[in-house]
Amino acid sequence: MNENIRTSTLAGSRAPARETRGLWAEGGAPAGVLPGVLLAAAIAAFAFLLRRVPGIGIFSPMIISTFLGMALHNGVGTPAWAKAGVVFSLKRILRLGIMLLGFQLLLTQVVQIGLTGISIILITLAATFAFTKSLGRVMGVDRRLAELIAAGTSICGASAVIATNTVTEGSDEDVAYAVACVTVFGSVAMFLYPLLPAVLGLDPHSFGLWSGSSIHEIAQVVAAAFQDGDRAGETATIAKLTRVIMLAPLVLTLGFLAARRARHTKDGKPRTAPPKPWFVAGFIAMMLINAAVTIPPAAKAWIVAATTFFLSMALAAMGLETDFRKLKAAGLKPVGLAAAAWAFIAGFSLVLVKLFA
Repeated sequence: MNENIRTSTLAGSRAPARETRGLWAEGGAPAGVLPGVLLAAAIAAFAFLLRRVPGIGIFSPMIISTFLGMALHNGVGTPAWAKAGVVFSLKRILRLGIMLLGFQLLLTQVVQIGLTGISIILITLAATFAFTKSLGRVMGVDRRLAELIAAGTSICGASAVIATNTVTEGSDEDVAYAVACVTVFGSVAMFLYPLLPAVLGLDPHSFGLWSGSSIHEIAQVVAAAFQDGDRAGETATIAKLTRVIMLAPLVLTLGFLAARRARHTKDGKPRTAPPKPWFVAGFIAMMLINAAVTIPPAAKAWIVAATTFFLSMALAAMGLETDFRKLKAAGLKPVGLAAAAWAFIAGFSLVLVKLFA
């Protein structure tokens, strides 16, 4: 498996003083990845605990881990002894979490929303991704950041952002910015959507299909849709999982396009090829195993929890490498792009649902 995922901030883009800031940096860095992995795991575990606080449980542990890591890095400084483990979490544990995500998906579930529902989801996904990428070019937003915002908006929030970045190769600040954007606008949708079924004349099935095809995070979809009843919630969950399945073909397609761009520089000189997303094969394999083998509910619950925990560790590690100063330097254009992408996916999918569902 190619391990050339970009961790640009680890490769020297930050000043040494920044990397060794704070009391934790004193004494040097011991060999091995265990200390840093344990730090990322501790942040993820704390994120799970924080979800028990009233009002915080609406956010996924992945989102909470991201902001905890960012707060720790920018407030105290990422300890030097954790660097190797942070890199390991950003590479190996991230891939493991994405592969295990396949166990949460069943192709038979997709059939339940029908051909019309599937068509609405796929058309919305493709249109949103293309719209966001095109508008990003017009607005002058960096291609990598626009691609991450497009993936997070059109597919599944933070999970899509970090998976897409394995081939997009944006900086840690790009990933953090994209995660923050999809979190903010997904949260707005989560609170706004439950107020709209009666206003828009949507029955539970239509409302669930709209929610599942347009809200960013799985947790946000569930929180919003079940407020209109079980039928709406179940339809929304299946629609959302259908979007998640599209993560594999999207990453493979972006990897292929990145490879084509990377063959030569503008002056014709060869370039190093971007990493190939072989972990997507593992993602697909887990889906096929899940379809072929009946996994006991208790075991499935443990797999789901482990998947979320591993992805939370990866995002905690990403937060530990994110510099607020670089986020500020990106300006407000990416926020405007994310807002436009959210408005587009909400409006476009609603029109399709009203016309065809």
